[in-house]
Amino acid sequence: MTTHQEDLYPTRLSEARERLERPHPAVWGSAEDGPFSQEELDAHEARGFTIIDEFISQEEVDRYSQELDRLASDPALESDERVVRERSTGDVRSIFAVQQLSELMDALSRDERLLDRARQIVGGDVYLHQTRINYMPGFKGTGFYWHSDFETWHAEDGMPIPRSVSCSIAMTDNYPFNGGLMVMPGSHKTYVSSVGETPADNHKASLQAQEVGVPTEADITYLAEKYGIDQFTGKAGSALWFDSNIMHGSGSNITPFPRSNIFMVFNSVENSLQDPYAAPAPRPEHIAHRDFAPLKSAV
Repeated sequence: MTTHQEDLYPTRLSEARERLERPHPAVWGSAEDGPFSQEELDAHEARGFTIIDEFISQEEVDRYSQELDRLASDPALESDERVVRERSTGDVRSIFAVQQLSELMDALSRDERLLDRARQIVGGDVYLHQTRINYMPGFKGTGFYWHSDFETWHAEDGMPIPRSVSCSIAMTDNYPFNGGLMVMPGSHKTYVSSVGETPADNHKASLQAQEVGVPTEADITYLAEKYGIDQFTGKAGSALWFDSNIMHGSGSNITPFPRSNIFMVFNSVENSLQDPYAAPAPRPEHIAHRDFAPLKSAV
């Protein structure tokens, strides 16, 4: 890692400050660089997210779902630090660095369907900043409060600017009522800093329930009134591509219908991590990878 010279996105401050209009684009490439058309790229730039139905086949959904079940029940991972559990039930909430635990997930992270789109959005070679599986079982799955991923990645991981994109692939049908992800279209253009210092080892608590680095209710209200709220719904196999700075969150799942997804974050190799901008030490490597070598296709 290298020490940063300038902080363009200050956060974890001693007092509140005005919201910032983002100076960087969401899309760095063009239609000539990959499978997205220019119209699709323009829409992504404007909204901050893109939904692709039937991104993977039902056969693939079945195969990956079996792998999710295997990983969640693997006794060898019982006390592994990559496994995050629900505070109240002890059930598996997330598993991080899944490409290290599964050949199937490793191949998926280097699938051309993902890599080509990721490179197109960030404008060049990418590496994996983070991977995880999110589990939200029926009746007892808890949600994620409103937040910007980039605010955390900047503050605690040292990501300089929001030149990264996330892909969430649905392993189950996403309904409006089973804790589906909510997004504020266009909110990626506004950067919201947070107030309060980052505690040491904050990740141990924040991955169960984020309390540091979240926007104020006033900021959430402002963004919701300005941009509105949309939701990622769709059949298993659909994919949500979304900007790292978009404001998003999810409610708890009190329905019988589980919701799970594979989540992969692609960061530009030109945006590799530095020292944390607002934390006493970087988060562990399984949460924020520091191998900045460009990803190569699995084929």
